[in-house]
Amino acid sequence: MAESELAALRERARGGDVDASDELVQLAAELGDLKELRRLADTGSSDAVEQLVQLAAERGELAELRRLSDGGSATAAEQLAELAAE
Repeated sequence: MAESELAALRERARGGDVDASDELVQLAAELGDLKELRRLADTGSSDAVEQLVQLAAERGELAELRRLSDGGSATAAEQLAELAAE
């Protein structure tokens, strides 16, 4: 996806276009783009939080899981507990 297309998609998402937001989450997850997923999660996207938890757990990013857990993600807390038990 060209940068101009990505910028347009972000603009649509900022304007409340749920489909654009979903597409951004999916794209960021496919690319493993934690920064983009964080940005989307910080805007309230629960799908972005879920994808971020999954990627952070796969990568062993404990600090990210703690941040998400501290922010109220029960799934992140569960992942932290599972990783601690290993």
